[in-house]
Amino acid sequence: MNKLQTLLEASEIILADGAMGTMLFEAGLQFGDLPEVWNIAHPDLVRAVQRGYLQAGAQMLLTNTFGGNRFRLAMHNLDRRVAELNRTGAVTLRAEVEAAGNRALVAGDIGPSGEILAPLGTLEYGDAVAGFAEQAQALISGGVDVIWIETMSALEEMRAAMEGVRQVSPDTPIIATMTIDTRGRTMMGVTPEQAVKAMSEWGAAAVGGNCGNGPDEILGVIQKMHAAAPDLVLVAKSNAGLPELVHGKAVYTTGPQAMAGYSAAVKAAGARIIGACCGSTPAHLQAMAEVLGVNHR
Repeated sequence: MNKLQTLLEASEIILADGAMGTMLFEAGLQFGDLPEVWNIAHPDLVRAVQRGYLQAGAQMLLTNTFGGNRFRLAMHNLDRRVAELNRTGAVTLRAEVEAAGNRALVAGDIGPSGEILAPLGTLEYGDAVAGFAEQAQALISGGVDVIWIETMSALEEMRAAMEGVRQVSPDTPIIATMTIDTRGRTMMGVTPEQAVKAMSEWGAAAVGGNCGNGPDEILGVIQKMHAAAPDLVLVAKSNAGLPELVHGKAVYTTGPQAMAGYSAAVKAAGARIIGACCGSTPAHLQAMAEVLGVNHR
């Protein structure tokens, strides 16, 4: 039995972490800079964010590797550093978890390529698989417990990412979430029902929705997914609302108590892995932990 299965058997709810990118912007990351480079340039600041989530009660944390695939890194001429940046991201998070004396799971974060697969776009399926396999290899070599594929809008890209992971490791559990933010569908037209069916058939241990337009939207996604697949482990990881421009700065206006209410609602709707996404902070996670009855460790 893997660590994810063990935790699911021991806990009704697993509390995942909150935002990384928006927290790093608060710490000084500049627009256009790559958060993944901070795994090497500023590991103390990355670990400080992760420490905050551990102290708030998070039982599963994502590595700072969302944009760590070769396609996104190539935009900054850093595609030769895929292995270095991802492995370091995994090692950094593992070190923080162990330093805290915590048993939280380390999830290797894989985000979208930033490109569109052929025939609609120029990225060939085989190249996508190879790119995601490269990232997964680095994360797994760094010691992650789980691979978390997130913020996908096309089923073809999700399948390529999952296939890439499986080429590297047949057994590492995969958590897969799509962003359903366009009138009840992903940007590429995928419904929650289509998403949950496909991702579960491809072998994901848990499936769900992340990011999007805020808590109400994610709640609807979970309700539809649960109706379509009541026995699956479902994942909800909502933004803290949508950002508003205040004095030239993007501010997320959904506070900790509202996110606590969201976490209770998605739990009632059938989600078992619950976290937060863009704009959230350890304060949001702590409020969520309290309403979900998650013990701080």
